[in-house]
Amino acid sequence: ILFHPFSGVKPDVSLEIMKAGSVLRKAKSRMWRGHRHYKLQDDCKTIAYKSSWAMNSYSTFSVGDVEAVREGHESDVFLSVADEYPPERCFTLVFRGRRGNLDLVAESAEEAQAWIRGMQTLIENLQSMGESEKLDQWISDLFLKADRNKDGRISFKEVRRLLKLMNMDMNEDHASSLFRMADKSQTGFLGSEEFVHFYKMLTQRKEVVELFQEYSSDGQTLSHCDLEEFLREEQLEGDRSQEHALELIQRYEPSDTGTVNHDGFLMYLTSADGSIFNSEDQRLYQDMTQPLKHYFISSSHNTYLLEDQLKGRSSVEGYIQALKRGCRCLEIDCWDGSSGEPVVYHGHTFTSKILFKDVINTVAKYAFKTSEYPVILSIENRCSVEQQKVMAQLLKDILGDMLLRTTIDGKVPSVLPSPEELKGKILVKGKKIGGLESLDADNPVSGEVSDEDDSSELRRDSLTTESFYYANKVLFSPSPFYKILAQCFKCFFLTKELSDLVIYCKNEHFNNFEHARIHGKPYDISSFSESKARKIIKEAAADFAQHNARQITRVYPSGLRTDSSNFCPQDMWNVGCQMVALNFQTAGLEMDLNDGLFSQNNRCGYVLKPEILRNSEQQFNPDKPQDRKDYCPLILTIQVISGQQLPKVNNKVGSIVDPFVRVEIYGLPADQATQETSYIENNGLNPCWNETLEFAVHTPELALIRFVVEDYDMATKNDFIGQYTVPFSCIQSGYRHIHLLSKDGTSLRPSSLFMSMQHPNTSTQ
Repeated sequence: ILFHPFSGVKPDVSLEIMKAGSVLRKAKSRMWRGHRHYKLQDDCKTIAYKSSWAMNSYSTFSVGDVEAVREGHESDVFLSVADEYPPERCFTLVFRGRRGNLDLVAESAEEAQAWIRGMQTLIENLQSMGESEKLDQWISDLFLKADRNKDGRISFKEVRRLLKLMNMDMNEDHASSLFRMADKSQTGFLGSEEFVHFYKMLTQRKEVVELFQEYSSDGQTLSHCDLEEFLREEQLEGDRSQEHALELIQRYEPSDTGTVNHDGFLMYLTSADGSIFNSEDQRLYQDMTQPLKHYFISSSHNTYLLEDQLKGRSSVEGYIQALKRGCRCLEIDCWDGSSGEPVVYHGHTFTSKILFKDVINTVAKYAFKTSEYPVILSIENRCSVEQQKVMAQLLKDILGDMLLRTTIDGKVPSVLPSPEELKGKILVKGKKIGGLESLDADNPVSGEVSDEDDSSELRRDSLTTESFYYANKVLFSPSPFYKILAQCFKCFFLTKELSDLVIYCKNEHFNNFEHARIHGKPYDISSFSESKARKIIKEAAADFAQHNARQITRVYPSGLRTDSSNFCPQDMWNVGCQMVALNFQTAGLEMDLNDGLFSQNNRCGYVLKPEILRNSEQQFNPDKPQDRKDYCPLILTIQVISGQQLPKVNNKVGSIVDPFVRVEIYGLPADQATQETSYIENNGLNPCWNETLEFAVHTPELALIRFVVEDYDMATKNDFIGQYTVPFSCIQSGYRHIHLLSKDGTSLRPSSLFMSMQHPNTSTQ
């Protein structure tokens, strides 16, 4: 019987409507509105669609590619044409990764609800599947791909073609031998059950079998004592081994025998329990009661952009996706819009514009869905006095009680509050008239402040004067003299209404470390371009680290990165910079590191900085980690054993990858290192390396490890296959699987690497 991943789903009227098919309008803009016929295939895993003018040619997409379904006007497109389509007829399919959304309009509210409920059922069913069920589905998909004539069986010719699709070039005689052994019916064809047997023989993991046999007392199963010994000796679980062995038996081999067979052992190794990432560190395990300055904070640059910085599209989707990834500091560039409505876009460029109120509505809805800890809105304010007042009112009206409007205890802080104290709150970061000390003063309606933001940093780089600072004098009716002075020094006027919303995050120009040490307030935040931050790190890294133990620093990408590329955040984390703002829309190494760092602590967007970066009295020099009192470098030994079901990088049938693994260490300059294995020719299904790599890590609490798999190419650049990045402190020792991620951070299951991570020992060097 060919297993069906949705066989457990009860008959659903919504699914029947989806299978019958519907004519839905695809909304793209006010001008473009095409009708398409959409229907759910009988496998309940695929949506087929075709345009009204097409004959019988259907295109498809997988239900597994859809991350969520939204009801009503929950996209940029629907917000722009809200007056044309009733919200009860509208819904949006949100795809994984960086694929664009699909906005659809049904003929009736009832039809829309059928598709919404049906998609939600299918998505929830997929999410509830266990690892074994997911593997079953993967094998089922392989069989369906191989069975080209759809007769429920496959020939050896179809199997040979399937092996190419599975990324493996196998000796034909060996493949034929496996085929004959699996062909129990001796018909020259494999049915679905026979194909499962063929697949298991094909993918038998010799390295796992040997490991199993090494600890099995009878060669057939692992008893409780056998498994306990494995956990103690190989996984280094110590006193916990006995209890954990019992838990694993109950989880992966529930039976009266109290043993684990080979399949159960493999299931354990490929599960979250056997992952390289310590599950204890994936929960909320850190102290969240420290001042905000003591945390790395997941931060986004120009959050509204989905593409480049010159003509890219601005979208509320940028805020949704950033918040879903745990981002806690969002950037909003505000400019005067028509009809008195402030807009958000990258000023003086051809990027599109979105309404400020739509951004704030989106933040209000999604701010705390992934994390309950505070969200910081970094507002770059370019609006007139009139539209600043509109901004302030919108913030108050839309965010309501979520918006922090006063200090939590009504007093001027001597130290910043903690993430725990600010749970569920949205903070405004921006320019402020005076300081928190003047909150109760009878201030006039506006004040003069310096032009302190990302773009002004670029302009200052070309000027000789360093006279840009906040003017302390508050002006009720600025004279022409002050207006001229403000223009000369790139100043503008800030309304009291907006200024009063800035509580714990006041933009403050950085003069030098001595000035900040003497005059700085706990709530002052200085912003640096990546080039300026890098210059300071090069000249005074220890002073920078000490400064960041006292105050919050934000670092943002150079204005020259018009392609929305990113800089390496690790250099900034090394000196304790809290807000390292990246272009979340751009995949690559830099976002892999960001995702890796913030994958711990329940992905809440806050990671407690190491003690060496929190102590302002003790100077830490990132260039000289050996000067630490508790300096204790570690040796990390990694045995890269094998890979499983690696994806193809070229869709041509005959194209098979030649994979190799590269292990990269990111951290202090002394820890930066890269080593790689040799490549395996023509085998993406089950390549085996059995190669050992060794690294000395001087400051493990700041290190990240990135595992990269690439397809070797002698003539051209190697092709990326997958990667996984994990904090050094979150690694589990022993035999572990690494479940690879795609370039945009989505799962590539069942693609994985199998490694042995030897417990880091104290270096003898």
